[in-house]
Amino acid sequence: MLTSRNAPLCRRNRRLARQKWGLERNHPLLASLKVLTEDLALSVSAGDLILLQSNWYVTHAGLLRIAKRNRCSGMKVQFIPELSDQAARRFAFEATVFKSKTCQGFVGYGDADPSNVSPLVHGAELRVAETRAINRALRKAYGIGICSVEEVGSFSEPALWSGESRKLPTRPVNGGYGSPKVRDRLCQLIRQHQLDASLVKSYAVDFCGTTTLREASREQVETFVAHLGDWAEKDRNALLCQLNSYLGSKEGAA
Repeated sequence: MLTSRNAPLCRRNRRLARQKWGLERNHPLLASLKVLTEDLALSVSAGDLILLQSNWYVTHAGLLRIAKRNRCSGMKVQFIPELSDQAARRFAFEATVFKSKTCQGFVGYGDADPSNVSPLVHGAELRVAETRAINRALRKAYGIGICSVEEVGSFSEPALWSGESRKLPTRPVNGGYGSPKVRDRLCQLIRQHQLDASLVKSYAVDFCGTTTLREASREQVETFVAHLGDWAEKDRNALLCQLNSYLGSKEGAA
């Protein structure tokens, strides 16, 4: 039953989901979103949920908010050396979530290596594995049936990493940044999320697969800006880790 407290959240989620992902008023995904809102009080605007490949996924931030609302007593995370290989960047963790002081704990395991994480976070497999373990333990503890987006990192952005974006025509666009609307959106994202503009530029060059940003096509730049905005909302800390990897090559995108 929809509580009076969750009813406004349900309406906000429905409205934002239609705007953000272009869902029709009677789309079946809105019905499942309503159930998730009723049961878990997840918020689209807060980044608790994301829609990928016609499925809802909970985020790490959303799981932590659920744990906080339910007065989670604590958690323990342990590295599993026998299942890890640092040379191959393969890591495994065990996480235990304690719902109360008397709870025996709900255990979840997480692993990560270059083959099962998004190219965006290559080099951060250790942190991805830890996050996956925590997410799985939290989902067990609070009976959350939908998967977390961090657990499917290698598949979360198929359109961006299938190679299609790199096969787009490379006709130059005005100033290399697309239309004024795209430039304004990029500047807005940099200000809103307090990002380093030069690092964003270096990342954009790498993302578009060009030597300089001026060589990128309009479609490539628009795709990058949309991707940057989604990732900043979903997990700003992970985005900062990616941007910081370009600290040694700030001039590379000039």
